[in-house]
Amino acid sequence: MPPTILITGASSGIGKETAKLFAARDWNVIATMRTPETELADLANVLVTRLDVTDAASIAAAVSLGIETFGQIDVLLNNAGYGAYGPLEAFPMDRIRRQFDTNVIGLIETTKEVLPHMRAKGEGTIVNVSSIGGQMTFPLGALYHGTKFAVEGISEALHYELEAAGIKVKIVEPGMIATDFGGRSFDFVNDEKMTEYQPVVKALFGVWGSDDVTSRASQPSVVADVIWEAVTDGSGTLRYRAGADAVELLNNRKALDDATFIGGLKAQLGL
Repeated sequence: MPPTILITGASSGIGKETAKLFAARDWNVIATMRTPETELADLANVLVTRLDVTDAASIAAAVSLGIETFGQIDVLLNNAGYGAYGPLEAFPMDRIRRQFDTNVIGLIETTKEVLPHMRAKGEGTIVNVSSIGGQMTFPLGALYHGTKFAVEGISEALHYELEAAGIKVKIVEPGMIATDFGGRSFDFVNDEKMTEYQPVVKALFGVWGSDDVTSRASQPSVVADVIWEAVTDGSGTLRYRAGADAVELLNNRKALDDATFIGGLKAQLGL
């Protein structure tokens, strides 16, 4: 029987490319998303079904249907998420909670739903999509980085505790990816009356929109390839970087002290 992977956030970007890659390599794929409308349903061995990580009932239903359809779930890819950016003071609490409910609580709830099945099998792999933003930060990203730092900590702790159950935990850390992160996967809040923050807003978006940054963005397929490696390499490796910029930035973050690294980033932003 071919192995099966369940993917959250499979409607576009990294999730969609990963679903296509695993299906092309003869895996069964449970491709989940909030609104199941995608050409993935036309691929062999792909089940497209609804899963909203903020809706517990939909998580349980998708996991149950996936097991019913393919007999097992061997890999869970927690990919669903988005980025909330802007001055923390400007964010209403409902949007703050939505960021953590999606990127952190949703990941935890989906993992908890799959774990009993994997424990009963005595094996499985959980891959959590983090970000370079789980190891370093950019201005205005208190919420997004807060969630990704949480994903890193949760994943590292689970790496210990699930080993005895035969379950591996992996973290994939993409750099800048050419997806819709700046579109529907991006929640930006600003209040221009808060004048103290506007130079930072202007500086950040000036750099993010530059040709230098956009030209260095990797395609989602690059991350899909790294996810494939994490799932199939048979190692106990915890962290995998995805994209040349991720390797460069995280190497620098590890090598430099806080003042040097943050000072260099501020200089690049003109702050």
